[in-house]
Amino acid sequence: MKIHTKYFGEMDVMKEEFLDFTQGLPGFESYHSFVLLPVDEEGLYLALQSVEEAAVALIVTNPYLFYKQYEFELGEKSLSDLEINKPEDVAVYSVITLKEPFADSTLNLQAPIVVNVEKKLGKQVILHDTDYQTKHPLLQAQGGEAHARP
Repeated sequence: MKIHTKYFGEMDVMKEEFLDFTQGLPGFESYHSFVLLPVDEEGLYLALQSVEEAAVALIVTNPYLFYKQYEFELGEKSLSDLEINKPEDVAVYSVITLKEPFADSTLNLQAPIVVNVEKKLGKQVILHDTDYQTKHPLLQAQGGEAHARP
């Protein structure tokens, strides 16, 4: 299927790659189908692109590559919404706020995007009662092993 994208023009994507965000994303509640598109050759950065609206795309990455101690618990509602039954079905992404120069870009650890890779369901979870912020330094972080799927 051909879709229009914010960063890559028109692209062919397979419907099997679509992620269903039943509640949309905060600020983009009316868009429900997204696809992850690699931004760089290594796949370190991805565009979470709306299938329905080319202008809606967020740059995301695996937060564990930058903050190896990052952890949070999903509540029962999120586990139920995402139909998560086992840890290996989960992928976690954080939204990057791009800045010029790129070294000043930040990572949102307060609102991770959680995806059930098996069922292709996604949800952005807002963490409460946490020290995580919406603007953690991206490149100054000490990364580690990926604790969630990239």
